[in-house]
Amino acid sequence: MWDELRTPQGNLRPAWARFAHHLPLPVTGRGVEDDLSMRQSQVAMRIRLDGVTHNVFSDGAGAAVAGNTAAEQVRPWSLELLPMLIDAADWSRIEAGVAQRAQLLEHMLRDLYGQQRLLHEGLLPPSLMLRHSGWLRPMQGCRPVGGQYLYMVAFDIARGPQGAWWVVAQRTQVPSGLGYVLHNRILISSQFGEAFKALRVQRVASSCRLLLDTLEARAAEVSGNHSPRLVLLTPGPYSETYFEHAYLARYLGLTLVEGGDLTVRDSRLFLKTVEGLEPVHGVLRRLDDDWCDPLELRSDSTLGVPGLLQAVRAGNVVLANAPGSGFLESPAVQGFMPGIAQCLTGSNLSLPSLPTWWCGEPAAWMDVRGQLPGKLLRSTFPRGGRTSQIHPMQQADVHDDPDAWTVQGRLRFSRAPIWSDGALAPRPAMVRVYAIADGRSGWHVLPGGMTRVAAREDASLSMQRGGTSLDTWVLSERPVDNFTMLPQRLQVDDIARHRSLVSSRTGENLFWLGRYTERTEQMVRLMRTLMAVLAVDRDAPDPVQRALSTLAVKFSLVPDGVPTLVQSTALFERALLAGLSDVDGRHGVYGIAFNLASLDRAAQALRDRLPPEQWQLVSAAKAAFLRALRCPPGELPLPAQVLPALDTLAHQLAAITGTQTDRMFRDHGWRLLTVGRLLERLQGLTQQMLCFIHHRALQHVSGVERLLELSDSLISFRARYQRHEDLLALTDMLVLDSANPRSFAGVLRRLRTEIGKLPGTPEALQPLLAQLPEQGAGLSLEQLRDHDEPAIAQALHDLSQQLFDSATDLADIVGRRFFVLADDGLQRV
Repeated sequence: MWDELRTPQGNLRPAWARFAHHLPLPVTGRGVEDDLSMRQSQVAMRIRLDGVTHNVFSDGAGAAVAGNTAAEQVRPWSLELLPMLIDAADWSRIEAGVAQRAQLLEHMLRDLYGQQRLLHEGLLPPSLMLRHSGWLRPMQGCRPVGGQYLYMVAFDIARGPQGAWWVVAQRTQVPSGLGYVLHNRILISSQFGEAFKALRVQRVASSCRLLLDTLEARAAEVSGNHSPRLVLLTPGPYSETYFEHAYLARYLGLTLVEGGDLTVRDSRLFLKTVEGLEPVHGVLRRLDDDWCDPLELRSDSTLGVPGLLQAVRAGNVVLANAPGSGFLESPAVQGFMPGIAQCLTGSNLSLPSLPTWWCGEPAAWMDVRGQLPGKLLRSTFPRGGRTSQIHPMQQADVHDDPDAWTVQGRLRFSRAPIWSDGALAPRPAMVRVYAIADGRSGWHVLPGGMTRVAAREDASLSMQRGGTSLDTWVLSERPVDNFTMLPQRLQVDDIARHRSLVSSRTGENLFWLGRYTERTEQMVRLMRTLMAVLAVDRDAPDPVQRALSTLAVKFSLVPDGVPTLVQSTALFERALLAGLSDVDGRHGVYGIAFNLASLDRAAQALRDRLPPEQWQLVSAAKAAFLRALRCPPGELPLPAQVLPALDTLAHQLAAITGTQTDRMFRDHGWRLLTVGRLLERLQGLTQQMLCFIHHRALQHVSGVERLLELSDSLISFRARYQRHEDLLALTDMLVLDSANPRSFAGVLRRLRTEIGKLPGTPEALQPLLAQLPEQGAGLSLEQLRDHDEPAIAQALHDLSQQLFDSATDLADIVGRRFFVLADDGLQRV
């Protein structure tokens, strides 16, 4: 077994000796062990603060499941403190071998989707390729823009017992992990800054710049040499590596999109934005091949873009990587690559693969069948959402379907050191190395990569199965490249060209983020009022209790049909408590917990746009609320649990509202969030007014006070009107006073302002503004002159119903205008 840290004589290897020499001096009074443990805690804390996560799925399918709506577990990314060190001599061999293999894979794709010389000459069995789901017949004969199939490939390599490096697997569809590599580097290099400089660790920023430059150059061929628009296509927030997608998009300056953000018109790809359709010329994708186009590939995919392959075949969009390379990830292909390399390039592979026997080849199976102990039996074709799976050695399976099985030699991986429980511990390690096309028919190998190690000696290296990661340092004997992806000084023309786009999906999620936040606040306020009535005001007048009972149904705090407070206080209270923690609406209640979960989903979908503290606040609020209501099975939470939980949630919602108000740019997305919040507020306020008027609850002092509490206006009302409870005074405060942010007039004033600033011409926005009164609340004090109380109540009822209907209609118009984009007149070309 090769030890990355020490020689067989027990001495530190030269690279590690240099690293140890440059370790930072411990803080006074602390030993090296305590200092390293402290730094390990700092790394873990930074990961939590940055929100670096990795989603773990029970079925292993990850996000490649149409309709997958939830991860089994969202856990913090796992990163060890010590880096993996690769010296210059080792890296020179790795770099040459990886670049050679990347070039070979590109040649293979050009041949197999073109003349198919490899098939005709028997260098690759047709049944191995044609049976594989990664072979895409719709791409046969298609030459991508610029003739480039692959822009980035990844190779999992490991060092064997004798110190030689071997290729374990290759990833050609959507090689994952680059975003984690970048974040790992930032965290670990900051912990060991002196060692990082002294060891001349090669930087990775220029490699990322090369990826962007290559894709941009190809996409310029589509855009007519104008500035092309590039996007990063993700399966969405439930992808196991969604953080990486969002982080990489920000780092590269790309728009992060999901399949629903894109549409194909006339064989051209467009991004649906709140300003209309914008052409897309290049796509860096993180979505597996078979989910990309439900028209030609998997019809059950909700993650892809209908017609995408047609746009590719028409040469109107660049996909990186081009669809159709998935079959190259099969372990069986490894056994044929040495011969293919000789045929296509006339040279031997300098970086060897694991010994491989494809059982579909009778001679290979006969050769290995008697030597199976100590080897791995892998599935040739994808199974269970994975490229290949390891299976127990069962020869009967091979006899039944030999094509479906591949035998590979087992490699005892080298051991890399990790800092665990205050001591060094050796763990099996494998490095993922990335090769990037340079746009000149060559390949550049990113100096570093993502090293994965097992958390325990006997555990899996897979991040899905509890593995952990290391930053990978490639040491250099020459000065390193100090290129940075940080922006250079912009020119005036650069500023003038810059225009931030808000996709329709992002706009819709922001719209609902505002609505769910406001709706949850209203529910919490209503729930606190109901709990107060149940606890200390059980003698409240019947009209007030009926009004609150009706509101509880309309706000879905209790299911329809539950006896009111007047009919049965006990049954109503039981239903109210039972529905508090109903997250998925199974009992017909879509109350606080349900809306918190909806708010959390919207925030998670917006992680690439929201300040980290905002979506972390949302997740923390949901978790804390459910935790506070936890009780034994079959029992209901007690009022002593509920009231503190509601108070805490109210404070957290105030903080969330503050981040939305004061921590976000006032772009079109924020305006849609604000419009959503205001529409939800208008619907809630008018619904409250309607219920209290309908049940004549405002004829009682208690009713006036409860309505003012729900509108968060009781203190202001008392300061202005002292002990008056006149309906006219209530109308002034809750309807006509535009200075009150929770009055009809206050909400409408802001709505008119924000709608008027949404994208579109004044003529296009007029149908939206036409839903609202031209000024004020649509009612004035003068109109109420000489009205008695019943007449004022009727005027308030009619106005409330009108505004409630207008808010509902306006929400539908906003959706059609900015989210659906069915109007071809919005298209930009």
